[in-house]
Amino acid sequence: MQGITLFLFTNDLRLSDNRALMQAAASCKYLVCVYCVDPAWFKPGRYQSRVMGDHRWGFLKESIQHLESQLEERRQKLLVRRQSPYQAIEQMLKAHNIDAVYRSRNMGYQESVYWQSLKRNFPTVTFHEVETFTLFHQNDLPFALDELPETFTRFRKQVENLPITEAATAPDIMPGPMPGLNYSSDRLPAKAKTSRSFTGGEAAAAEHLRHYFSTMQPATYKETRNAFQGWENSTKFSPWLAQGCLSARQIFQALSDYESMIMANESTYWIRFELLWREYFQWYALKHGVRLFSPRGIKEKCRLSCFYPERFQKWCAGNTPWPIVNACMKELKDTGYLSNRGRQIVASCFIHELGMDWRYGAAWFEQQLVDYDVGSNWGNWQYLAGVGADPRGCRHFDLDKQARQYDPDGSYIHRWEGDKTYPLDSVDAADWPIMP
Repeated sequence: MQGITLFLFTNDLRLSDNRALMQAAASCKYLVCVYCVDPAWFKPGRYQSRVMGDHRWGFLKESIQHLESQLEERRQKLLVRRQSPYQAIEQMLKAHNIDAVYRSRNMGYQESVYWQSLKRNFPTVTFHEVETFTLFHQNDLPFALDELPETFTRFRKQVENLPITEAATAPDIMPGPMPGLNYSSDRLPAKAKTSRSFTGGEAAAAEHLRHYFSTMQPATYKETRNAFQGWENSTKFSPWLAQGCLSARQIFQALSDYESMIMANESTYWIRFELLWREYFQWYALKHGVRLFSPRGIKEKCRLSCFYPERFQKWCAGNTPWPIVNACMKELKDTGYLSNRGRQIVASCFIHELGMDWRYGAAWFEQQLVDYDVGSNWGNWQYLAGVGADPRGCRHFDLDKQARQYDPDGSYIHRWEGDKTYPLDSVDAADWPIMP
């Protein structure tokens, strides 16, 4: 057993079914629990957007605070650093005699880069990653990562009958915090007032999981999942999944119990189907790394696109010529959430009607969505842009048809004042004003 182990919380803000934390706790006499709030999250990036918007930050801050209280109940502490993970861990390793560092495996490219840098720069420290964000461990997959199927259908057929490890309960006892360490956490940014519908933290996630599977909603999921409005029409697990307040294995286990005790039908299968879609994009992100953010995507396919500042701002604000797009974008900006159908519609509009570089749209979603995760977001945008895992090559939605089909009475458009439309451009290609 090692003396001191550092555990870095990332997208696993829970104690239940956190095997990375459990392995770290079993390996040491003293455990240092750390979470890093990177200042870069709150600064504008290369695509006109921030990494962290107000909705997600409010949810994340609640999740951090709940995790702190859970650790205190077990006589542990959470050290919150307002630094990049690399800087915080580097300082800790230099200042203290830490033997090992654990974290949940992260699928993002930047997260992989700093982890590899730490391993190179501290060769006497052992570094461990454990899969807690996915249904499967990498070693469970029936193929090597570099042989990940190019399409979801091929992936699904190979994995959907694989056994899934049962979710683990939260540990009652943990090693104590490191003696003599200053656990005064850094001051965090305040939460902005938002109209977000989700409360962060493992307790809220567990209550939503319990409530959802105590209803008949899972048995009608496939029929209702494309609705624009209605809390009960989709599972709403995604914000807690994205921050790791809830694990995919916990959902899978609750779903299996529901099917065995209540009902199994096409709708309950479709929830499993959606979990596998999420799973695919996590391994997709890990495999492709920085290519997840390439304009040519994983297909190295050139798309003719540009960046029009006026069009971008109108799309973000919901001031376009298309009422259904306006309604969706206003809901996203106001709540940090948007139905899956809505996300596909506004992404299709951004790529095809607006002719924009898809990465700017993906980055705006990253800022706005309370349930953002790197694999699902950037993988789905690549898919719709025709440079990712879509075997058809491109998805172009008929906006008027989508509105007629999924908002036939116009109630959603009316709710979000989407029918206040505006011209797409105020100047032409030669920068001359377009007369109304």
